[in-house]
Order: sequence, then structure tokens, then C-alpha cells
Amino acid sequence: MEELWRRSARDMVAALRRGDVRPVDAIEASLARIATVDPLVNAVPTLCRERALAHAARLESLPPDRRGPLAGLPVLVKDLVDVQGVRTTYGSPIWQDHVPERSDVSVERIEAAGGIVLGKTNTPEFGAGAVTFNEVFGVTSNPWDTGRTPGGSSGGSAVALATGEAWLATGSDLGGSLRTPASFCGIVGFRPSPALVPTGPQPDPFQTLAVDGPMARDVRDLALFLDVMAGHESRDPLSFPVPAGTYASAAAAARLPARIAFSTDLGGITPVDAEVAEVCGTAVEKLRQAGIAVAEATPDFREATEAFTVLRAAQYATNSGPLLENHRDKLKPEVIWNIEKGLSLDAGTIGKAARARGDLQRHAAAFLADHELLLTPAAIVPPFTHGIRYLAELNGYRFPSYIDWVAIAYAITLTALPAMSIPCGFTRSGLPVGLQLVGRPRGEAGLLQQAAAIEDLFGLAGRVPIDPKPPAST
Repeated sequence: MEELWRRSARDMVAALRRGDVRPVDAIEASLARIATVDPLVNAVPTLCRERALAHAARLESLPPDRRGPLAGLPVLVKDLVDVQGVRTTYGSPIWQDHVPERSDVSVERIEAAGGIVLGKTNTPEFGAGAVTFNEVFGVTSNPWDTGRTPGGSSGGSAVALATGEAWLATGSDLGGSLRTPASFCGIVGFRPSPALVPTGPQPDPFQTLAVDGPMARDVRDLALFLDVMAGHESRDPLSFPVPAGTYASAAAAARLPARIAFSTDLGGITPVDAEVAEVCGTAVEKLRQAGIAVAEATPDFREATEAFTVLRAAQYATNSGPLLENHRDKLKPEVIWNIEKGLSLDAGTIGKAARARGDLQRHAAAFLADHELLLTPAAIVPPFTHGIRYLAELNGYRFPSYIDWVAIAYAITLTALPAMSIPCGFTRSGLPVGLQLVGRPRGEAGLLQQAAAIEDLFGLAGRVPIDPKPPAST
């Protein structure tokens, strides 16, 4: 029982269903691991032990086969997402004492499936920026080197998985917030097609840039969680039905793709660290040696940065405009900049960006009709040291704004294609590097099937969880 935190989510669910492990045992194992490692990484600042134990008691009153697909497995929820009766801050001093009266749709689905919410994971303020720190809970550290960032904005979830504090955790992704921390922490993060995972209520239920998605230690665990999270909800007007068991079955039937494309920098839209390029290139060469046809090619992403900057800013104005009016003094500079940029846009500029996004989506879909996957680095650099709010420059190139160092991820966001980061290797100093896999339109099942086979080929599953490592300089 002391080593339950080391097991996969699949093994834990199987044990819970058999009755070999009780939900309360899983809760206590997770809490014990959090008590041991979280002081070193600050990934899970809010716990709801009594709420979790009450849920476990309800589940334990039922036969194991009636407890849902997760069967009483504890999960962690990103602190951008409401959980009824649990402090939910969105990483903002404005909401530091906020306790929601109802849960987000995504949380309701997880709990209805037998998942037990055990706590909230740290995130930057309103998820803005790809580095996890805020004025409410402070800085989250990367377990591979606690002097470095885990990325963001789902950084707390990624760290919790990498250290064994949880078996599954939720994340969200607008410009790479599932994929960047997955790359930095050596776990798996999945950005699904818009509306596959229902959410809400939210100010703009018709937006398609930001999505919620699963994070896990390996592809097959992630597929199990996506089956729970995905599906139709009447409260999310864009959501749609998915047959039960679709994604776990796909991952279980792993197969390598026949033909893929690889691009280090998506046609030059971003610089890439030389060592990251080398690690990803070596991983792709393994795929080539396994008999996969690899084309050095990419759709045309030259309009991606301008289009994303405009559409993201418009979304900030929609969702957060009132905050600027009422709480400007409590917002971090990057959030103020994004809201103000959005409020200054005219209809012609927004329309031009929307048309560019439409062109990009069509070109990317046509490209993937000829290639089963598009592969890129998931992040352009390895994890960097604390104290850097965002990467401002790389290889002599100065990024236009605080978010542009994740262009290799947000360019894919614009296409509405499913994408994920899986571990593909390590730098010479032992820091993880992720490979971004981009699938066909609404091609989650095929992407997971191929990702599971690629994960097997790379042989890196099982490298987490780890104990946090001190900064390399010490």
C-alpha cells in the first residue's frame, strides 16, 4: 500500500474495481506522497481531504462494478476550473478567497465517472503565460531540477504527475498550456479538438481557441482519462457525443503510422534551441529506422503569429474586460497588456485574423490527408531557471510578446487539430524534452493509437514518477 503512488492509473483502476484497493486507500496514498514532495515543488497548494473522503464513502457504499470508469481514483484539478466548495483562485489575488457554489461541467463528469477530486494544482494568473507562478501561491518548481520552471499554464498538474502526487490531472490549453509543461516535466499532455471535452459555464461558450484536456504519466493512462472527460453536455453548446471506451481501446491497439512529416520550426516561424532540435531529430530518426516514411515538410504557418495574437487578445477582452475596469491594480502586466490589446482591436483586424485562421485550418487539414501525423518539438527550449517570467529571446531573435516563445504550440492551436506532447529524450544535463504529435481533424483515436506505439518505441514510459531533484548548481 505504501507504493500505490508508483502504479499506473490503469493498474490502480483495475485494483479498485477488484476491491484489492479501496478508494480511501488511494486517497491516503496520494496525500502521503503530497506531504512528502510538495514542499519541494509547490504543485498542489489546495487540498480538499474531507470532501474527497466523503466522496470515497459514497462510492464504497456501491459494488465496485457500479463505481464508474475511474472506480474511486483520486484526481487533481487545475486551479482555473471551479470545484464546488473548494477554494478556486484562478491564480489571482482578485479571487484568492473564492469558493464556488457549483463545479465546472468537466469536474461533474469526472466525479460522475468515479473520479475523486483531491485538490487543485497551481497555475499562473488566469493561465496567462507559460511559466507557473502567481501572487497567491507562489512559484512551482520542476521536479527534474527544482531550480527551474515546469512551464505552464498547467504546470502544477504536470509536476504532480511527474512526482507521483496523483495518477491523473486536468489541464487546459490555449497556446500550449497542456503541451509545454508536459514537455518540461517528462509526462503526457493532450490538447483535444475544440469542444471534445465539455466545459462551462463560461463567458463565451462559442470560442474554440481554449480547451480542457487530460494529463497523465503515459499515453494509455491519458486515453483512459480522455474517455471520461469527452462527450456531449447540453450546457456546452459546441460539445458532441463520443462512443464510450473509444480512446482507451485505440491506445490499447497501438500501431505505428506509415507516413509522417517532421519540422523542427514549422517553416521558420520560431527559433529552436540546438539541443532540443538534436533530441527531437534523434527521436524522429528512430521512427525512420522503424520503417516509417518521414517527410521534412510542414503546412505554411507564416500568418500564425499575427492571427493568434489578435484572436487571443480578442478573447481576453471578451472574458476579462470587466476585470481591467474593476481590478486593474491586482492584475499582472501581461494580463493587462492582453486585455488592452483586445479592447483596442477593430472589426477589420479581427476579421483578417479569423480569415487567416480559416486558411491555416484548411491547409493543415489538406496536409494531413497526405501524412498521418505532423511532428515538431513540443517546446523550443529545455526548462529554464526560475526568475524568468517568460522567454524574451533565443538565438538572437527577440520575441514580439510574452507568449511568442510558445509559437510552435499556438500555431497548432489555430488549426483545431488534436495535438499532444510525449517524452522523446533528455538533454545532456538530464532535462526532459517532448515531441509534439499533431493528428488529423477530430482524429483523437488515431493519434492516441499511434502515440502509444511511438511511446513504446521510444521506451521512456515508466521514467516517472520521480523524487524532486535539487538544482544542478548545488
